[in-house]
Amino acid sequence: MSQIHTRQMGRLVAAGTLDCLDDTIHCLARIRALHLVDYDGSDDDLDMGSPHSSSDQLSRDVNKLRNAAGLVAAKSSTVSSVEEVRATISGDLNEQIDVLMSTRTRIDEIEASLNSLSEEESMLSMVEPLGLDIDLLGGYKSLTCFVGTVSDISSVSPPDDGYMVHGAVGKKKVIGVFVRNEDSAEAQENLDSAGFTAITIPDCSGSISDRIQSIGEEKADLVTEMTSLNANLEAWSNTHSDSLHASLELLERDQELATAPVRVAVTNHSFIIDGWVEMARADEVKEALRSVCTVVDVEPFKIKPGGGGHGHSDHHHHQEMPPIAFQDRTASKPMELLTDAVGRPGYGRIDPTLFMFITYPIFFGLMLGDMAYGIFTLALGVTVMRKSGTNELMKLGGKFLVYIGTSTIIFGYIYGEFAGFEYLPHYACAEMTSHGMAAVTSSGCHWEAGHAPGWISWMTMLYPQGGEIHWTTNNLHTFKFLGIENGLPFGLELVYPFHRVTDAAHGGNLEDLILLTIYLGVAHVLLGLFVGFRDIWLYGNGHGDQGFACAAFEKGSWILILLGGFCSAYAFLSIPAYNEKWVNPDQGYIDAMNSLMLGGTVFFIIGLVMLMWALYRYHGVPFPINIGLSAIEAIGMLPTVLSYVRLFAVGVVGVKIAETGNTMLYDSIDFGSPFVAIILIIGWLMVQLFAWVLGVFSPNIHAVRLHFVEWMRQFYDASGEAFKPFGFKARRVEVE
Repeated sequence: MSQIHTRQMGRLVAAGTLDCLDDTIHCLARIRALHLVDYDGSDDDLDMGSPHSSSDQLSRDVNKLRNAAGLVAAKSSTVSSVEEVRATISGDLNEQIDVLMSTRTRIDEIEASLNSLSEEESMLSMVEPLGLDIDLLGGYKSLTCFVGTVSDISSVSPPDDGYMVHGAVGKKKVIGVFVRNEDSAEAQENLDSAGFTAITIPDCSGSISDRIQSIGEEKADLVTEMTSLNANLEAWSNTHSDSLHASLELLERDQELATAPVRVAVTNHSFIIDGWVEMARADEVKEALRSVCTVVDVEPFKIKPGGGGHGHSDHHHHQEMPPIAFQDRTASKPMELLTDAVGRPGYGRIDPTLFMFITYPIFFGLMLGDMAYGIFTLALGVTVMRKSGTNELMKLGGKFLVYIGTSTIIFGYIYGEFAGFEYLPHYACAEMTSHGMAAVTSSGCHWEAGHAPGWISWMTMLYPQGGEIHWTTNNLHTFKFLGIENGLPFGLELVYPFHRVTDAAHGGNLEDLILLTIYLGVAHVLLGLFVGFRDIWLYGNGHGDQGFACAAFEKGSWILILLGGFCSAYAFLSIPAYNEKWVNPDQGYIDAMNSLMLGGTVFFIIGLVMLMWALYRYHGVPFPINIGLSAIEAIGMLPTVLSYVRLFAVGVVGVKIAETGNTMLYDSIDFGSPFVAIILIIGWLMVQLFAWVLGVFSPNIHAVRLHFVEWMRQFYDASGEAFKPFGFKARRVEVE
C-alpha cells in the first residue's frame, strides 16, 4: 500500500472455551498483532474476566523492582534469554535489591545529616565573633535576647540596663542585645530601625568554637562513610543493574499477562476477545488462534463516507474507527515523531509523514543553511544514534537530527556560508540594475573575494572555477510557450551559488529568497488543500457530508480563493513595476498581467461565493452572517501564505547573529596580545555555540509551525488512535 496511507485494518472477534483463555492470551502476546478492545461490561450476559491469582504478588514485585531500577541505570543494552533472567529472579535478586535499597536509604540519611550540620555550622559561625558560649545566647527567664545582623550598628542603643556585644563576619555586622523582658518592645523597635535580621541559635551547649570543630569532625566521618557507600553503590550497579532492569522487564510482561483477562468478556464456560488487526496479518493471526479458539473471524473495516473521522466517539451517529498503524518505513520513519506529536490521522485519511520527510528538512535547511552548524547538528544526531541502544525513540530522534543536519549542510553549500562567514566571491560592478547579475548594464565588473579567514576560504575549491560562477534560471527558455522568453514564471530566479544575505543591487539574491518563500507558501498550502479535497470527497468532512460536491465547496472554494488571490496580487504588483521601467517594458506582458488579474479576481469571487454556501450548507452558519464570515476567513489566507516568509527572516537573523560575533570578536583577535586573543577566541566560540543552539531550536519551532498550523489545518484530522498491539518488544529480554 502507498506510503501516504495508513494500514488497512480489520475487526477480529475470537471465542473459545474458558480453559483456553490463558493459552489464547499467551498466543496473542507472542504474535503481537492484535489491538485489544477492552470489554466495558455493558452486556448483561457477559462478565469481565478475572486476573490470574499471581497478579497481586506480581504487582508488589514489579513496584519493588521499579523503585530499585529508578536508583541505578543499566550499564548495557544486552538482550538476555528468558531462562537466564528467570534464574536471576528466583536467585538472590531480592536480597541484592534489599542491599541496594538499604544503601540508598543510608546515603539519603547521611545527606540529610550533612545538610543539617552545615546549616548549624553556618549559624554558629555567624555568632562566634560575639565571644559567648552558646548557653549564654538564650534561655533566660527574666531577659530577652536579640541575636542577629544589622545594617547600621551605630544606630543601635539598648535600654539603660541592657547589654550589647557585637562582631563581624566578613561584611556582615553581628550583634547580641540582652534586655529585661519589660524593655523588649523598645529594644525591638530600636533594632528594627537598624535593619535587624534575627539568627536562629542551634539547640546545643558549650563553646561555639568547640562545637564548630566537633561538627567538622562529624561531617568528615559522614563524608567518608558516604564515599564508601557510593563506591558500594557503583559496584552494585556494575554487577547487578543490567539483571535488575531485565528482571523488571520480564516481570512487567508477566504482570500484563496475568491481568489481561480483565480486558476480555467471559461467561461461565467461554470467552470472547474483540480487537483490531492489520489486514496484512489477518491470515497469520487466524492461523495462530485456530488451535486455541473455537471461532476466529476477521472482517475488513469499511469506512462509511461521512460517518467517521472523529476517533472513537461514543455518539451513536459516529462510526467507531479503528486504530491507526503506520506503513513499514525505513528512511521516512523518523518523521513519524512529528505525526505522533500532533496526533495520528483519522482512518482512511492521508498520512502526512512522507510529505514531511521531503518538506521539513528543506524548510529547516532553508532557514539554518550553514555548513558549520549543519556539521555540528549531523554529528549530534550520529552521537544520539550511537548512544540510543535499544531505545527506539532516541534512535529515531538521532536520525531526525541527521536529516536536518544534512539538509543544513547542503543549503550551506548553496549559500556559501560557514560559521556565519560568507566565503564565496561576489560579482561587483560600478553600476548594477535591481535584478543583479541577470541584468548587468555597466562595465568594470569584477569578482570580489568573500569575507572569510583563510581556514574557511579554501572551501571555494569545492565549487567550479573557485566559486566565480553564476548559474541562473534566467538563462532558461523552457517557458517560451507561455510567452516567457527567459527564466521562470512569476519573476522567480534560482541561482547557484545563492547569496541570501546580499541584496540584488550588490550581486546577491535576498529579494529572490523572499519571493521563493512566498511561492513555497502558496504551493505548500495548495498541496494541503488538494489533500483535504481528496479526503472529503472519499470519506466526508466529519459532519456527515461526503462526495465531490461537498469537497468542491469545502476545499475547492479555498483552492480558488488561494489561486485567484495569488494571481490577482501578483499581477497588481507587477504592472506598476513594469510601467516604472524596473525592467524593460513589454506591452504584451502588461496585457497578459491585466488578463491574469482579471482571471484571478473572477476565481477569487467564485471561491468566495462557494465558501459562503459551504458555511451555510455544511456548517450551519445562517445568512447573512456567513457573508461577512466568509470574507473574514478569505482574508485570513493572506497571513497564512505570508507566514512562510519566516523561512527567509529566521535564516537571515541567524546569519546576522553569527556575523556580528565574527565582526566584533573574531576580526579583533590579535595574537600580539596572547591573553586578549584567548579571551576573544573564547568569546567568539561562545557566540558560535549560541548561534548553533539557537539555529537548532528556532528553525525547528518555525518549521513545526508551518507544518502543524499553516499546512495541516488545510486538511488534517488528528483523531486517530495509535495502534498498540498486545504483546512485548524485546528490549533487554528475549520474547518467549
